[in-house]
Amino acid sequence: MPFATRSEVIAQHGMAATSQPLATQVALDILKSGGNAIDAAIAASAVLGLMEPTGCGIGGDLFAIIWDAESRQLYGLNASGRSPASLSLSFFQEGGYKKIPALGPLPVSVPGCVDGWFEMHSRFGSLDMATILQPAVDYAREGFPVSELIAFYWHRNAAVLKGYPGFAEIYMPGGKAPGKGEIFKNPYLASTLERIGLMGRDVFYKGEMADSIDAYMKRVGGFISKEDLASHTSEWVQPVSVNYRGYDVWELPPNGQGIAALQILNILEGYDIHAMGMGSAGYLHTLAEAIKLVFEDRASFYADPAFSHIPLNWLLSKEYAAFRRDQIDPDTAAMVVSPGVPEQSNTIYLTVADINGNMVSLIQSNYRGMGSGMTPGKLGFVLQDRGELFSLQEGHPNVYEPGKRPFHTIIPAFITKDGQPWISFGVMGGSMQPQGHVQIVVNLVDFGMNLQEAGDAPRIRHGGSSEPTGEKMTDGGILFLESGFPQETIRELEKKGHKIRFSDGNFGGYQAIMRDTVSGIYYGASESRKDGQAAGY
Repeated sequence: MPFATRSEVIAQHGMAATSQPLATQVALDILKSGGNAIDAAIAASAVLGLMEPTGCGIGGDLFAIIWDAESRQLYGLNASGRSPASLSLSFFQEGGYKKIPALGPLPVSVPGCVDGWFEMHSRFGSLDMATILQPAVDYAREGFPVSELIAFYWHRNAAVLKGYPGFAEIYMPGGKAPGKGEIFKNPYLASTLERIGLMGRDVFYKGEMADSIDAYMKRVGGFISKEDLASHTSEWVQPVSVNYRGYDVWELPPNGQGIAALQILNILEGYDIHAMGMGSAGYLHTLAEAIKLVFEDRASFYADPAFSHIPLNWLLSKEYAAFRRDQIDPDTAAMVVSPGVPEQSNTIYLTVADINGNMVSLIQSNYRGMGSGMTPGKLGFVLQDRGELFSLQEGHPNVYEPGKRPFHTIIPAFITKDGQPWISFGVMGGSMQPQGHVQIVVNLVDFGMNLQEAGDAPRIRHGGSSEPTGEKMTDGGILFLESGFPQETIRELEKKGHKIRFSDGNFGGYQAIMRDTVSGIYYGASESRKDGQAAGY
């Protein structure tokens, strides 16, 4: 195992993999107390919103893919929020905005996380919500030691967000962000979660918390209102898949970017990736060129399907993949690529599995780490800034409109084999996510790596592709490499015209659980780039 930092975790009764060890332990505690994988995933999600506010919280959105052992099928949940009904495109046009700001009140969309928890729970949960949220309540009230990587990102976020109303009071006790090993408490969040557990989702979307958010946003010049919160709904969606060398890889349809991973895999399937070899210039060049092509489609077609027609079947067809494959030059990096023409569309990830075979693949985010900086008084969380990802170009599928869900980067994934659940996994991290999903699948299927090794192997990230906001790539973009690739590979990539940069960050954060369909035993993995842990019992 040349890439693995440690062995896979193997357990018989249940497994959890999250980006913070204390959250993993909470998930296991819920399983051991009689809860199922859905209960445990919600509990871990709530704990991560407290312990890893640099990636998520109840002010953000949530997506999930759930394997239900009883019905033996996958279910998809889109718990992303919509833009304010009172904010129009003309506001940005008349204000001279070229793009939606990253921070402050304007990029705030309705937080969907809490409703997502209750949707999952009402359909599949077993324990009551007060019991499920109690570990997060206890940790918020009593405190917990901040882990190393989270402390690093907390300091970086705080330096930018400290001036926004309410932020420093909650997230900078004593005037500074907590450091590694320091105890952090969030009594406001403890009270918020306790009330949600006892009173239900309506206290957040229609009750006193909605009133607080409404009053705060009016005070800071924002647009999210109590009416926006009251009208929010999540959506159960059908996951979509492509078959990659006998394995069905599943993602959620837009407004997320999951189908980008499926499009890339479709293109790669036409090559003998195994023969090219892991870390070879041939493989990395082919992967980078496929990413460029697919990200042009991502920028041109992915949006809220309630507002735009997305040619999903065409984008995921093997015929379209073959057409795009023909546009890849094996010897030269493309400087400019175009989207196809249809025939006449920072984050946390966790996964949990239980003794009955239920598996949850869940991802949650504020966007840009800790979100917009907008921190409603005495509720204990930051509101997301996901609305930044709307385009301001009229006619663009992802153009800003009231009551619309923005393009989303966060995507959970799942793999089945012959109709049986195999792997629940995700790779957090903005536009890295579909690129990371593809590299995990290739590592597992083409290069025969085990679950841990597949996540620890070095990755590439193409950083200059066109964006769903309308910004276009004109120079071929930059190919970022992690350490661990041979020097000869780097020289060959440069000869092909790739602009290479080296980076020690932004390559994602992988968690995964694999089920042995014969024995029922689980294998867990948590990569070395995060503070996380995979554990079972």
